Amino acid sequence: MPVPNDRSTFLSTLPATQSDRRTALAIVGISAFLFALAVPFASVPLERMPAFIASYQSALAVCDIITAVLLFSQFAVLRTRALLWLSSGYLFTAAAAVVHALSFPGLFAPNGLFGSGPQTTAWLYMIWHGGFPLFVLAYVWWKGANGRAEMSASTRNAIIGSLLGVGAALAALTWIVTARDGLLPPLLKEGGGFTAAQVGVISFVWSLSFAALIGLWFRRPHTVLDVWLMAAMCAWLFDIALSGIFNSARFDLGFYAGRLYGLCAAMFVLAVLLVENVRLQAQMARQVGRLRRQSSSERDYHAERERLFSAVVESSNDAIITKSLDGTITSWNHAAERVFGYSATEAVGRPIDIVVPEGRRDETKEILARTRNGEVVDQHETVRMKKNGQLVDIMLSLYPLRTPEGKIIGASEVARDITERKRTEIALNREIEERQRIFETSQDLILVTDGYGTFVQVSPSATAILGLKPEDMIGRSATEFIHPDDLENTRNEMRAARRGQVKRSFEARYYHYDGHEVTLNWMGTWSEPVKRHFFIGRDLTEKQAAEAQFRQAQKMDSIGQLTGGVAHDFNNVLTVITGTIGILADAVADRPELAAITKLIDDAAERGAQLTKHLLAFARKQPLQPREIDVNALVLEAAKLLHPTLGEQISITPMLTEDAWPALIDPGQLSTAILNLALNARDAMPDGGTLVLETRNIFLDDGYASMNPDVVAGNYVMIAVSDTGSGIPPDLIDRVFDPFFTTKEVGKGTGLGLSMVFGFVKQSGGHVKIYSEEGHGTSVKIYLPRSSGVQETEYEALQNVPIAGGDEKILIVEDDTLVRQYVVTQIKSLGYAALEAANAAEALTIIDADAGIDLLFTDVIMPGNMNGRQLADEAARRRPDLKTLFTSGYTENAIVHHGRLDSGVLLLAKPYRKSELARMIRTALAS
Repeated sequence: MPVPNDRSTFLSTLPATQSDRRTALAIVGISAFLFALAVPFASVPLERMPAFIASYQSALAVCDIITAVLLFSQFAVLRTRALLWLSSGYLFTAAAAVVHALSFPGLFAPNGLFGSGPQTTAWLYMIWHGGFPLFVLAYVWWKGANGRAEMSASTRNAIIGSLLGVGAALAALTWIVTARDGLLPPLLKEGGGFTAAQVGVISFVWSLSFAALIGLWFRRPHTVLDVWLMAAMCAWLFDIALSGIFNSARFDLGFYAGRLYGLCAAMFVLAVLLVENVRLQAQMARQVGRLRRQSSSERDYHAERERLFSAVVESSNDAIITKSLDGTITSWNHAAERVFGYSATEAVGRPIDIVVPEGRRDETKEILARTRNGEVVDQHETVRMKKNGQLVDIMLSLYPLRTPEGKIIGASEVARDITERKRTEIALNREIEERQRIFETSQDLILVTDGYGTFVQVSPSATAILGLKPEDMIGRSATEFIHPDDLENTRNEMRAARRGQVKRSFEARYYHYDGHEVTLNWMGTWSEPVKRHFFIGRDLTEKQAAEAQFRQAQKMDSIGQLTGGVAHDFNNVLTVITGTIGILADAVADRPELAAITKLIDDAAERGAQLTKHLLAFARKQPLQPREIDVNALVLEAAKLLHPTLGEQISITPMLTEDAWPALIDPGQLSTAILNLALNARDAMPDGGTLVLETRNIFLDDGYASMNPDVVAGNYVMIAVSDTGSGIPPDLIDRVFDPFFTTKEVGKGTGLGLSMVFGFVKQSGGHVKIYSEEGHGTSVKIYLPRSSGVQETEYEALQNVPIAGGDEKILIVEDDTLVRQYVVTQIKSLGYAALEAANAAEALTIIDADAGIDLLFTDVIMPGNMNGRQLADEAARRRPDLKTLFTSGYTENAIVHHGRLDSGVLLLAKPYRKSELARMIRTALAS
């Protein structure tokens, strides 16, 4: 590839400085001054000295030849046409000087060589001095016509062409002025002086020289060569003027002075070129020295780099291997010995397959092929084999090895042992997966916040506990969800955790999606490295409900102990009163006024005895006479007795199961309990209504028992007494079994009716549950243990069939949070997908958003503007194919007779066991 020329190193391209111009101008000035001194004496004849001519011409030819050679050498580098013309001009003057000397009369022959005539030397002089300005003008022309553009042709051919052209031209001109001199007009007169032709020719030659000077002056910018060429042309003009204009004959002062000016003209450019040559040689010497020093420095640098590179390769923890394109190992560092077990002596020269397992060799070939194509293989994970056969996990990076010309000759391979890292990654991934599973499946609420209390992570359990999806909370401040009264305490706990008190336990209430409060017990800690708070919150709703049930049971037990003691002591008093009243009555039998008083005392004592009997029943201390009874028969008998008691405005409807289990119970107490419940129902229906008496066989499972601590899972006979009365307000529902509690007017009730029922059922090992909706009615369910020792009935056999689940999607609508959570858990355990809503409005929103719901499982009586039946009607309007299953604390018969559902609907009465839930869901889905 050609190297660009540094043009600033040649006079022909180096811009002229002011110093160059001043020096040249000074020399021209001195020459002009001397010229002016010589002009008046130009015609003075001097001694004839032919040797001067020979010396002068020889010196002139030598100077011009050297100048031509130097200029041709610059042309060979710069390749410009302007330099070629100028070099040819100096070659022409050198050749013309030699021919002129050879043809000069009396120098080498009396009349000169070549058969010269008397006018030959004069014409050769004019050709010589007129030819050089023409070459200078050509130089000026090509210098202006983009003369710096390089020639595309060979410089060698151009120089040879120049030599031949100059030689041919000069030979032709010499032949004309020698062999054909008679054809040319004479320039010199016989005896001295100039002819008219001489004057014309010399004027033309001088004009050409002056034109060359003017051309050089106006062809800017000037180079150093241009400045000294102008100085040479000035001397050339002085030469022509003295030798051809102001002198009168050969060998006068003008003749000799002109020749000296010609020699000066030839020497100006030569001197400058020689100075340039010396400068270039000095510069080259300095450059060579600098290059030698640079080369030595670079050798030392590369040697040091090679030493450092070798040290880096050998000290690297990664195996660094080089190999040829056929896979032969060419280098092997210490780390490769450690990773693969082969020493460098054992490995170098062998194929790379010694560390490649059998099943990975095709992979190695494919990677090597990619390297041959110049491709870089970066961070490729694979498996390699040690010398002992053990497999190691490796991360490979392969790079092509290239020669300085770019040819790929091999590959450099960097192998990092990542076995331990992979093992660590697997362990870390396993730990992350375990923690993620804990995070996703935790029943507790797990929250992660930044230092400002903004949620960063929220566990999926937020949906079950707060009714909110994690994405609804992430990015929002915890202050939006915490109860205002608990906000300051929560902040204090967070500050304490950040002060280094690692674990904090406190309670705070959060708002559920539906607006109710959820109390959570929090364990919190702060991580300084990640600047995060970590909280685990346990929902205390069930715990608080269990504690409330436990307190209620304790309260009822304490009240029972108290009322039992009072009733026992009061019975003792009544025993004395009733025992002595008979004696007193006999004593005053003949005195009517006193007999009437004793009768009042006796009636009062009897009423006191009945009161203590109710108290003992509540305290579970009354004497019972249990026996196995037919519950249906007892209920039918009670219904007959109730007709006259309740009046015509109340309709009594028995709804009895055909195969009701027998119960081991005191029939008298049971009848009394049914009577008390019926009387309460009558009082709740002053304008009349319907009283439903119902029996059913029930199995209370472990799930129900866990929600009601006083219940033992097992088979029960249920007796339900339901009315269509005014219902019981929610704030009074927990007090209805308290003794002496009543909502009736003073004098219209003792407040012991429901207390007696509660005590009797508990004393008999049973369970009582009350369901009431204000404005709709009340249903009291008595669960009596099934009598043992009887054969399994058809109903029982049906309940014991295997439980069947499914994969459909079910929407549960239940306003009671505990019941809703219990139902969701049971339904999910059967394999179904469960959605939940607390009211009809939420349910309709979910139905509109999810077209995949297969079954609506809804409570009948719910707060708000829409009950369960209205919800089912609206859902059927929006989704005609949606199946519905109702549930209620009321029995099916009570619901139908209250007019809240149509006859024949699917209803699952509370409580129910898992098998009943599973069976009714399958029935509803198949309907």
